[in-house]
Formats: sequence, C-alpha cells, structure tokens
Amino acid sequence: MPDGFEIGRDGPTAVVVGVDGSDPSLRAVAYAAGVSRRQRSRLVLVYAREPAGGLASLMDSTGAGTAAAVLHQDDVQRQLEGLVALGAAEGVPAELVVRSGDPYQVLSAVAHEVRADSVVVGSSSSIGHRIAGSLAVRLVRRARWPVTVVP
Repeated sequence: MPDGFEIGRDGPTAVVVGVDGSDPSLRAVAYAAGVSRRQRSRLVLVYAREPAGGLASLMDSTGAGTAAAVLHQDDVQRQLEGLVALGAAEGVPAELVVRSGDPYQVLSAVAHEVRADSVVVGSSSSIGHRIAGSLAVRLVRRARWPVTVVP
C-alpha cells in the first residue's frame, strides 16, 4: 500500500478534538490522544477563539475586559501548543488548528478539511448550554462524523 493519502483505504486517518481549555475539553484531548495512538492516526486539536468585538466589547468602555479575554485565549493557546509537543514526544502525530469563530462552524470546517474519521468534544455543564444547546448536541445532531462526548 502506498504511503500517501488514498481515498477509501482501510484504517483511520484523523481524529479531531475540540478544545477550549476547560477540564472536560482537556479530558477529551486525553481520550482522543489515546484513540489516535492506538489507531495510529493523526490527532488534530481545534481551538476556536472568540472573535474580537461583539456585544461584550460595546459594554466594555475601558477595554480591560476585552484585553483580559485576549490574554486568557493566548494562555489557552500556549497550553495547547504544549500538549501538541507532548503528543509528539509520546509518538502521537498531533497538530493544533486555531481559528476565530463559532466553535461548531470551526470544528465542522476543520473536520471536513482533514477528512476526519471522528470528532471528540468535552461535555458542557453550562446552564446556558442546557437552554440554547451545547456544541456536543449540535455536532451529534448535524455532523457527518461519529461524535464522542467525553464527560
């Protein structure tokens, strides 16, 4: 079998995991890394940063809240870069994709681009997500890939 990509070949090629720095998302990364290692597939971590601006920035007259949010997102991104390096050291080919936008849209787009075999996300305990629907529920209802939700 050739080493390059071949549509229809047996075996997994990529596991995509959505991560935002929360405990459930970090557990999802650990689960996805184990799956990737066992299946000898590529691990793609996807971090959807909140776009600058929006309603919150209109209410933030000093800009302190926006600056704090950006610093937090930078910290999360650095933490995820460390996880990718750790995965590589453990023999799991991993990469980090960082984009701005709606997490569902970003995760779906990346999964489509890398021809993901599965998508892994952490569960949400936010009360707002119980009303409006969480990322996991949206993925399960609309996605084209098997979705694993890690508690």
